[in-house]
Amino acid sequence: MLSSVTGTLSALVVDDEQLAREELSFLLKSIPDVELLQTASNGLEAVKLIEELEPELVFLDVQMPGLDGLGVIAKLREKGGPLPHFILTTAFDQYAVEAFRLEALDYLLKPVERERLAESVARARRAMDERPKEQERSQDEDAPKVPQRTKLLVRANNRNLIVDAQDLIYATIDDGMITVVTALFEGQSNYRTIEELQSNLDPNLFWRVHRSFLVNINKIKEVIPWFKSSFQLKMDDKKQTEIPVSRIQTRRLRALLKI
Repeated sequence: MLSSVTGTLSALVVDDEQLAREELSFLLKSIPDVELLQTASNGLEAVKLIEELEPELVFLDVQMPGLDGLGVIAKLREKGGPLPHFILTTAFDQYAVEAFRLEALDYLLKPVERERLAESVARARRAMDERPKEQERSQDEDAPKVPQRTKLLVRANNRNLIVDAQDLIYATIDDGMITVVTALFEGQSNYRTIEELQSNLDPNLFWRVHRSFLVNINKIKEVIPWFKSSFQLKMDDKKQTEIPVSRIQTRRLRALLKI
């Protein structure tokens, strides 16, 4: 839940020990503007919840049976897509070097103290505020390297149609297939991933609002308040499709539209 551009941070706690989960959850509830979404007891569950809930901050135990904390980060990186900020928790300090190699935001030794936890949350908030600026700088640096496409090939009704990129209303991926929707028709793209499609389009016009959706910001018809201060976007297609905005992208939506 995000009450302002620099508002509430959504968080997930991952630890195989129930007592550790409960203690950290209790401490987090005493820190203002942190919403604990859920807890997970193992690495595989953590990967699933991170993909479904898209928390901004994940408190991740390093040592867990099966898929450990470092393995969770590696697996999510392999899958691609936006990542939360990770704060690793452990009773041992020997993993610190590896944690920072994986660009974890912070490293907390157990038992976690409230003051040290509050410092980590404050660091996460500063990092979240800086992330949009870093993304803009990265886009500016990468812009000359990737030629932006003005035409797209879309297969519909056994025909290969060429459409203007600006006529794309939104694209979505399901079971490995990308569907492109325009005002007149919808069809399949020959791109393999949303990331690949996005990288070939104007970054000022096309926005990855959710893991599975890329939208044309000029084709947003309405912003609809949704569950727990999140939003959905009603698009300007025939079906007036409603598309969810991920928790991570809600900050950009608020900044973009001054909500």
